[in-house]
Amino acid sequence: MSNTVWGIHCKDEKLMLQGNVMTIGWEDFGNLSSPAATRDAFKEHYAKTYPDASKGQIATCAGVLYRFAHEVNVGDYVVFPSKSDRSINIGIIEGEYEYVGDGVLYPNRRKVKWLKHIPRLSFSQGALYELGCVLSLFQVKNYADEFLGAIEKGFSAKHLMDDDVDETVGTTADEIIESTRDFILKELSRNLKGYALEEFVANLLDAMGYRTTVSPQGGDSGIDITAYKDELPPRILVQVKSGGGDIKESTIQSLKGAMREGDYGLFVTLSNYTKNARKYLENTPIIRGVSGSELVDLILKYYELLDGKYRRMIPLKKVYIPVPKNE
Repeated sequence: MSNTVWGIHCKDEKLMLQGNVMTIGWEDFGNLSSPAATRDAFKEHYAKTYPDASKGQIATCAGVLYRFAHEVNVGDYVVFPSKSDRSINIGIIEGEYEYVGDGVLYPNRRKVKWLKHIPRLSFSQGALYELGCVLSLFQVKNYADEFLGAIEKGFSAKHLMDDDVDETVGTTADEIIESTRDFILKELSRNLKGYALEEFVANLLDAMGYRTTVSPQGGDSGIDITAYKDELPPRILVQVKSGGGDIKESTIQSLKGAMREGDYGLFVTLSNYTKNARKYLENTPIIRGVSGSELVDLILKYYELLDGKYRRMIPLKKVYIPVPKNE
């Protein structure tokens, strides 16, 4: 079995994950089987196809296309970071290169069997930095063993310490943003468990202008926080989950069961929601689900209004990124 691990970036997550493929674009280049199987032939064809490309672009992009067609092998592994759910998707390559036709987006493809979909928080920061490579396709070298270990039996998501980050692994602006989000979630999961996370969420809601009461430990009947926008109803019942794993539909239904007529519900998790849970939330507008990624957005937006102990726990002056203005 191969130990070669490739990293890949693609904006069409649905095509990659639901179509069970790895794919790259460069539609105008055409079929990658057409040029002779040499790097020089790929450079020559690329220069003709993209006459405005610089020498550096020709060498880099032609090299990526050549690798995809001729260096990637069946049996190699591929790692694909998806931004929508902040997961690291690991698969094994099962098909030779194929060109699916002119006029098709991402026509260059290989069949992939996706083996694991693991939260980013399960990996060291160094491994995540390596996935931040600016190339569309690249070989993972420094942290290949970590990704291969993640598909072994018995692997469980754990929050790795980052004291041994390989500083020689370069980062991009996008990866700095992603690593900031990873940093915040890892600090929350490492320092705030159970009741402590409930108190943090209550403080965040206070910063957002809500009046909150945290339920006593062990006696909340499934409700962790009760919040009001002002002195009058509606009442907002909040449930907070710090444990690993995506939230299931049945878990959200338990919150619904604790609500009375006129109540609204809020579910907060450091992870994400299963497909069925997301569908349930879409069909139940009186309950809002906040994922780990959305929680980070709120933290960044209301950071200066948080209690000092939480700002000291998450020292964003070192890693701060701007919040989009429309949030």
